[in-house]
Amino acid sequence: MTRSTSKQELYDIAGKLFSKKGYHGTTIREIAEARGILSGSLYTHISSKEDLLFHIVDDGAEAFLSALEPIVMSQQDAKSKLRNGLAAHIRVVTTQMDAAKVFLHDWTALGEERHAVIQQKRDKYEDLWAVLLAEGYASGTLIRGDAKYLRILILSVGNWVYEWYKTSGELTPEGLADQFMDIILHGVIAE
Repeated sequence: MTRSTSKQELYDIAGKLFSKKGYHGTTIREIAEARGILSGSLYTHISSKEDLLFHIVDDGAEAFLSALEPIVMSQQDAKSKLRNGLAAHIRVVTTQMDAAKVFLHDWTALGEERHAVIQQKRDKYEDLWAVLLAEGYASGTLIRGDAKYLRILILSVGNWVYEWYKTSGELTPEGLADQFMDIILHGVIAE
């Protein structure tokens, strides 16, 4: 289903406000004012503030999954998959900074049923990373370290990019992934 421009604009406005002030710190009144409508009019588009949060978070989950799935399914070597997987993750974060920040931080504010939907998608995404790491170990690209903590390290590196990344900076998401993956794969201590 394609969202109407006004509804997408509403999601974008809510995403910016949630990103800046947090879900709990943002009021319906602020969202309505930013959209240029009265608070009561907002409810002709949504049932609750949580509706906005769920759509933003669900879109974020889908963006991460759709960026990584083709890489996992590709015939690339394990090292390339790891680099390209991290680049895809960083690309989602850097091209959708507000939504990515909300996805990473505010998804826990969802009610039980919606929380479970997003948790399932987050688990699927981590499972895709587990496949990439298993391929890395099986191919000899990765030789030591616990896959769980390596996955946490890689995702943490990508998740926090929104805090400091500038689109006008010298590195693209791919360039950042190359820099980060070189450090992860080769370390920083001379042997």
